[in-house]
Amino acid sequence: MFAYLVRRLFLMLVTLFGISIVIFLLLRIVPGNIVDILFAAAGYVDPADKANLEKELGIDQPLIVQYWHWISGFVRGDFGYSYVSEKPALQEILPRIPITARLAGLALLFSASIGIPLGVISAVNQGTRLDYTLRVISLSGLSLPSFWLGLLILTASVAMFGQMPIFNPNPQTWLEAFATYAVPAAAVGFRSAALTMRITRSSMLEVLRQDYIRTARAKGASDAAVNYRHALKNAILPVITVIGIEAAFLIGGLIVTETVFNIPGVARFLVEAIRWRDYPIVQNLVMLIAVVVVVANFTVDMLYAVFDPRIRYTD
Repeated sequence: MFAYLVRRLFLMLVTLFGISIVIFLLLRIVPGNIVDILFAAAGYVDPADKANLEKELGIDQPLIVQYWHWISGFVRGDFGYSYVSEKPALQEILPRIPITARLAGLALLFSASIGIPLGVISAVNQGTRLDYTLRVISLSGLSLPSFWLGLLILTASVAMFGQMPIFNPNPQTWLEAFATYAVPAAAVGFRSAALTMRITRSSMLEVLRQDYIRTARAKGASDAAVNYRHALKNAILPVITVIGIEAAFLIGGLIVTETVFNIPGVARFLVEAIRWRDYPIVQNLVMLIAVVVVVANFTVDMLYAVFDPRIRYTD
């Protein structure tokens, strides 16, 4: 087990190193930089002033030097300074992380708490009207883009209540926090819940056909014990994989959701930084997202052994 963990940690570091190179190079491949944008906005280009500003920002140095300065600072926790606000990049990023974390966490909770039970219900009622209804709902969830669903929610809110949901950045109670994040979390989590439900249903249908399920029924086990204690316990591994992947890539849905609901989170801030070619912000934010993705995949692998005793990570 120890040797396996060492190998996985080494592979994680290699993966993150490769991702850091891709992030750095992709930003430099995009035409234009922050200096070009600033001078274009000013309406004139003075070559001397432009060269001085590039030297001040350090973007006139060789790429390898720029990369080393960035990645070494990232490892030390020194994210540099934002080109736009001239404030420390970490100071700009940290206040936005809790907002996005709460939104993502509530969306995942919504996805798992809705998708798994409905998937089990659909599987044990295969071929009934309830099953067909739930399958239609899941297909709708997979088909509806999160931005369209968010706009639909805002439109319905205006039509029913005469106002749009207002984001409260400093909720005083748990109830206020839930009310603030519930609607955007439901909008972004609806698709994840639909996917979780379909995977749960498919996995449950496969497990329910196994011999040990028939044996449990023959011994007089109740339907609840068969469905949840025996079947779901053995059908949960594919669901864990899906939830882990959704958690890792949820940031894609949050970018649109935070923009639609005017939420000042990390995802929306990342889009603004990309537009301004704010290299310190973009590089560090994308690298932090990559770390979350890699750690989420590692956590899912470790959870396999927890939920299925047959799995053992050996040397």
